Amino acid sequence: MTDFKTAFDRIERLIETRYGVEVNISDVLDPNTGDLDGQRIKLDYTLDLETAFFVLLHLFGHTVQWNLSEEYRALGHDLAPGKDDATMRRIHEYESNATRYSLALLHEADIHDLDRWVSDMFAADWAFLEHFYRTGQKLDFKDLFKPGHGPLLTELPIPAFHPQRWISRWSF
Repeated sequence: MTDFKTAFDRIERLIETRYGVEVNISDVLDPNTGDLDGQRIKLDYTLDLETAFFVLLHLFGHTVQWNLSEEYRALGHDLAPGKDDATMRRIHEYESNATRYSLALLHEADIHDLDRWVSDMFAADWAFLEHFYRTGQKLDFKDLFKPGHGPLLTELPIPAFHPQRWISRWSF
């Protein structure tokens, strides 16, 4: 299995050099793990390597989306709980497609043995988000991670995009 440090370094370089998106590790407004603005991805310095790697991958997927879709930017900013079923379906599509772009990024970096891990991390992330959007409560992400639990996601090809700066959610 690919070492997370090696994979993180390879993906960070790819995001910065091929896609022109800056990656920073610094303080992110608590209790958040990361932030994005369309040109930059920020990861909280307190994250363990495995969590930081998933957040990096996932926020890259959202960066692609934010640069291609005003609707997705609006979904990313609407953090109010109490969503109806139709909105939850759109949020699920938004979140899962971000992770599917992450899989394409991994494959582009010639990392092919983390698909199950990424899919399981997404399943935990979705369980967290679904609960939050329904109730307003934040569960402990680590308690939600169950290896082999989530459906295996497939990659979604990364469309061409040009990073633009938008209003971030929390920290920029």
